[in-house]
Amino acid sequence: MKVTTEIFNQRSSLEGHLFDVFGVVYMIIGYARVSTEEQKLDLQIQALRAAGCSRIFTDQGESGSKFSRSGLDAAMQHLHEGCTLVVWRLDRLGRSLFGLVQLMERLSKKGIHFRSITEHIDTASSGGRLMFHMMAALAEFERSIIAERTRAGLAAARVRGKTLGRPRLLSEQDLDIALSRLEDGTEGLTDIARSLNVSSRTLSRRLTNAKIRKRTPPQISPLHDTSLSQ
Repeated sequence: MKVTTEIFNQRSSLEGHLFDVFGVVYMIIGYARVSTEEQKLDLQIQALRAAGCSRIFTDQGESGSKFSRSGLDAAMQHLHEGCTLVVWRLDRLGRSLFGLVQLMERLSKKGIHFRSITEHIDTASSGGRLMFHMMAALAEFERSIIAERTRAGLAAARVRGKTLGRPRLLSEQDLDIALSRLEDGTEGLTDIARSLNVSSRTLSRRLTNAKIRKRTPPQISPLHDTSLSQ
């Protein structure tokens, strides 16, 4: 069961808040996550409290592969320009480098700072911003490597004569039988397609394009579909 909680830091009413000269409150909000229900959040929460977080949102039993989580979403809703989001370690926020960069960009556009305690990343500093740009470059490099490997794999598969794409719903034998049944004139295209668990459009397209046993099938038209005329 996935569990989301919100924890308040009770040590001080001012702790975890920053104020500008006009008295505007800039909150320091923490986020913690564990992937399974058996794992404990205590270590992360303790570190976030020590970092001065006034509120800590958590997700328990949530995978880091996705970036839509109830606890993280709640933390994002409480953040506004000038606030800071703090995590104990970067992978608590997510395990995808590209997803992390996208989330950082969202925070940056809203004027929200980010801090990771373990990696010593703080986007409020010039060094932290440099680290963010390095992450973005690595994410782009990772995407280009994956795309290059995918293209190379597809090219190698074509050389080997491997058929790419989704497996065909109809075998050559299915098409041969369907063509014979259609030529008999006792069944319509819709009935034959239904018996083969495909749509009539799919069956019509395959019959039109296929050459079965060196025979060219006739053009399929609604006149051949006896079920439509009944």
